[in-house]
Amino acid sequence: MSGTLPPVSPVASGLSAGSWGADEAVTNLYAAHYRSLVRLAALLLRDTGAAEEVVQDSFVAMHGAWRRLSDPDRALAYLRQSVVNRSRSALRHRTVVARHPPTPAPDAASAEQGAMVALEHAAVLAALRLLPLRQREVLVLRYYADLSEADIADTVGISRGAVKSHASRGMAALRTTLESTP
Repeated sequence: MSGTLPPVSPVASGLSAGSWGADEAVTNLYAAHYRSLVRLAALLLRDTGAAEEVVQDSFVAMHGAWRRLSDPDRALAYLRQSVVNRSRSALRHRTVVARHPPTPAPDAASAEQGAMVALEHAAVLAALRLLPLRQREVLVLRYYADLSEADIADTVGISRGAVKSHASRGMAALRTTLESTP
């Protein structure tokens, strides 16, 4: 058996395509040649699923271009050429995809990790509420608003030394409260 398929025209297979409309001609060509075209594409692509897609796309394209065919009796040749060209395109696409693999998504924190962070956050907020007003204001402005000691002093209306003192006492009280909490 030779490696090439002998040309078979629709006329030779009993299909006189010239007198039919697109629906009837494509249906008859499909029934007579679908399997051989899938085998052709599968040999080129080494993937039966992709081969079936290529052949289906070729039939759809031929149906859309049926009126523009200069010789409807050469529809099978058109289909073969379309299958080969689409197979080449699929192989080129595979090559490009293989050259540019997608970057993996960064590792996401587990739900357990998120729950732990939420519990820690709630504990810090609860301990913060127990602090005297000035200490709480200084710590919130320092660590939440990320203000400098001078900006905190201006905002609260106290000296820079008082900001340092309130921050130090507030952090010590927070540490004691959070360490005693189970």
